[in-house]
Amino acid sequence: MSALYDLIVIGGGVNGAGVARDAAGRGAKVLLLEAGDLAGGTSSKSTKLIHGGLRYLEYAEFALVREALVERERLWAIAPHIVWPMRFVLPVSDGMRPRWMLRAGLFLYDHIGKREDLSATRTIRLKRDPAGKELLLGPTHGFEYSDCWVDDARLVVLNALDAARKGAEIRTREPVTSARRDADGQWQVVTEQGTYRARAVVNAGGPGADEVAGAMGRKPAFGLRRVRGSHIVVRRRFGHDRAYILQLPDTRICFAIPYEGEFTLIGTTDADHTGPLDNVEASEAEIAYLIEAFNANFADPIARADVVHSYAGVRALIDEGEDRPEAATRGYRLALSAKSEGAPVLGIYGGKITSYRHVAEEAVDMLGTRLDCLAKPAWTADAPLPGGDFPKLAQPILVRELQADYPFLSEAEALRIARAYGLDAVLWLGEAKTRADLGRDFGCGLSEAEVDYLHREEWAQTAEDILWRRTKLGLHMSAEQQADLREYLGA
Repeated sequence: MSALYDLIVIGGGVNGAGVARDAAGRGAKVLLLEAGDLAGGTSSKSTKLIHGGLRYLEYAEFALVREALVERERLWAIAPHIVWPMRFVLPVSDGMRPRWMLRAGLFLYDHIGKREDLSATRTIRLKRDPAGKELLLGPTHGFEYSDCWVDDARLVVLNALDAARKGAEIRTREPVTSARRDADGQWQVVTEQGTYRARAVVNAGGPGADEVAGAMGRKPAFGLRRVRGSHIVVRRRFGHDRAYILQLPDTRICFAIPYEGEFTLIGTTDADHTGPLDNVEASEAEIAYLIEAFNANFADPIARADVVHSYAGVRALIDEGEDRPEAATRGYRLALSAKSEGAPVLGIYGGKITSYRHVAEEAVDMLGTRLDCLAKPAWTADAPLPGGDFPKLAQPILVRELQADYPFLSEAEALRIARAYGLDAVLWLGEAKTRADLGRDFGCGLSEAEVDYLHREEWAQTAEDILWRRTKLGLHMSAEQQADLREYLGA
């Protein structure tokens, strides 16, 4: 008979990895099952922001925004390598939301959360500020406020890595085919590779949560609205490091964000998604929409040929009957099965990346009412993620220390490594004295030592896992370099 786990988590996105980490840290025997790669879906295809959601104030989502703002500070503190502050410029445009409304919203944004080290909102005169020089003639005033950037895929991987270090078992590319309670009152979860038993199950399937529920012979506890958010990437357009949040005529907003040093990220859209969840792509209509949104605001226009990369993710939003997808709540719901049913199953529906840690904590707390092994104090609010045990304002110091310890690294390489691994960079840089000590060079600073580490410790199996999730070097490496990596990995 197979070993009995306390908890099986189905889904290796940010919520599933967060639950696995939290539960393992409370002493539970945990198994996480993911059908593809960690962060292979929505959790690697976000706008990559840890933010309160300024526009959600418009829909009176005050509690949601406050919770997210509190989490923004916590995530920056526990993961200062992959989370860092970013300033956003919000032009005041005629015919859009009036200046007084924006100022009132930003006042709330600054004060309803626990803003500590992030800079407050300020008013800017766009004709005098360098940020205004990038814009078309029109807006003369604007606001500048703070939010945070995150490497979304690495946030997932680091949660899974910490879960594994605390005893959890992480299995990727192992889709669940069915799950049923057995005669002993335990869950039997069946995959193509085997059958596993558990005292409880968490459905963290994200936009596929209803499909996971079906595999468990259950109806989804909440209706889900699948909303596709698409993004485009172009070569860097601005001569400064601030982002823009743009008001659009259809009342939506669009971001233009410095990305990976050499690029600008533009997004997102809100389109109902009715197709399959694998290989989700930005449609040509969405790409055209984002190009038009950018060109309506900036003096230096872009064309379809300028788009070097695009991606799309499907958000799982609670379906409450809103007419427009952008109006659907970004809140979440947790559904715990009745005690009379036997071994518990908890479903996670909806949510956003900023709130994942709080969602996981609440989910494990709920399960703790049914499983003694989880009835322990919450712990993740102050516990650093792997590599993040340093002060949240000290990222530049870490970059300098990496260059001092490994002089063969360029400043750009040291910055990338610091922002991916933090203090854990030493786990694969080791005692290297020269670049040759790291083995084969695949280009753009990606070494054999790093690739082997990602394969051995972070569940990376294919070149795409490494190029687009563990790193974003797919944007920088040539087709030939990427082919060499595929040949090395055999996938």
